[in-house]
Amino acid sequence: MTGVSPNPANVSGHSTSPAAYLSDLAGSLNALGILLSRLGRREEALPPAEEAAGIYRRLAEASPAAYLSDLAGSLNALGIRLSRLGRREEALPPVEEAAGIYRRLAEASPAAYLPDLAASLNNLGNRLAEVGRREEALAPSEEAVAIRRRLAEASPAAYLPDLAASLNNLGIRLSRLGRREEALPPVEEAAGIYRRLAEASPAAYLPDLAASLNNLGIRLAEVGRREEALAPSEEAVAIRRRLAEANPAAYLPDLAASLNNLGIRLAEVGRREEALAPSEEAVAIRRRLAEANPAAYLPDLATSLLAYGWVCVNMQANFAEALEAVTEAVNIYERLTEQLPAVFAERLFAAYQILADVLDGLGRTDEAAELRRQLDEATGDGTDPG
Repeated sequence: MTGVSPNPANVSGHSTSPAAYLSDLAGSLNALGILLSRLGRREEALPPAEEAAGIYRRLAEASPAAYLSDLAGSLNALGIRLSRLGRREEALPPVEEAAGIYRRLAEASPAAYLPDLAASLNNLGNRLAEVGRREEALAPSEEAVAIRRRLAEASPAAYLPDLAASLNNLGIRLSRLGRREEALPPVEEAAGIYRRLAEASPAAYLPDLAASLNNLGIRLAEVGRREEALAPSEEAVAIRRRLAEANPAAYLPDLAASLNNLGIRLAEVGRREEALAPSEEAVAIRRRLAEANPAAYLPDLATSLLAYGWVCVNMQANFAEALEAVTEAVNIYERLTEQLPAVFAERLFAAYQILADVLDGLGRTDEAAELRRQLDEATGDGTDPG
């Protein structure tokens, strides 16, 4: 966010410009929020983001031409901060407003504002997906890729990182809509871009490379290429472990996500004994995170508890521990589904299915059969939803 340079008259002790200094304050608050978030201090990152958006809104009401773009930037940042705290529904309105502002600005001045519009559309796709509006999330994600591809062709050094980010997100959007074969190419392209960037500038791009490799492992597994999926998943864990050792607050959540996926990938290729350790570590990390910030991390904890249960079923071992983990995941998903059914109802259904498998493993076959019967009734025709 660019601030307004001090007027020379102010430097020499003459009259000041409150609007100019308010803009500088808002820019500094935005930067502070971003920095705190990157350090893993997500709760502390929200108040400066909220204050910045409030200042820019007042400035934009008084002088739209001067401050609308700053308002849009601060609204985008505010949406991200809210999302990182698990406040998904609150995160969407500021991001929608930001995209609307940037679209109008880009129509009037494409060269100046197309990059901002693409960033805002990328953000909008993520926020829509987070509240379960998956079909609506695809269009802004595709538009962001199209804009950033054109920008990267004209200026690769400036825009290739942004293109890679949007390609990653597009792959996720396509996958969540069941278009798994289409989801793989953008994710492969993103991983290739980030690898080249990370080779040139590791400090800047290793976190992005790890995220992209994590995504690539998932997408490869989804199309049945399970052996190939293991290497990027292992590499993502290795990178994120080093990052988390240097900065736990910022990177432990990412490490847990990659450990969770690595456990699943190992079980899928028959390395079941090895799969247990990363699954257990993911649960342990996410439990600590969820204790500190339930709204942000309870969904992740439920994901890892369920993955641990699935690994145990796959191993045909540790059924008592699996029952405890999957039951906890079911309880979490039941609460989350009450709050946001469009996002969590499908995950709750999957948790019940794995619970039935665990009950079978414990010899409680009658209970498992009854649970499956209830699930069949709930879907209306005995088939899995979606």
